Amino acid sequence: MQDQPGIPEEHVGPTRKAYVGRDVIVSFDGERCQHAAECVRGAPAVFDTQRRPWIAPDGASADEVIAVVGRCPSGALRVSRVA
Repeated sequence: MQDQPGIPEEHVGPTRKAYVGRDVIVSFDGERCQHAAECVRGAPAVFDTQRRPWIAPDGASADEVIAVVGRCPSGALRVSRVA
């Protein structure tokens, strides 16, 4: 399991990486991803596969990020608001 102190448990796993923004935490599990590209099409300022890191949670409003992550068909993406 990855060592990511302070990251909520639902965002931690052996193949899951968390990206922390001001308002939201987005995590991604590459082994679950079906590459439907809902994220890239829905919020290209947040999800850009040509950039490193490829997820920039502050690239859109928290509500927009939450909506786009909700369209992920595989569950590879997860999101929660920063407490």
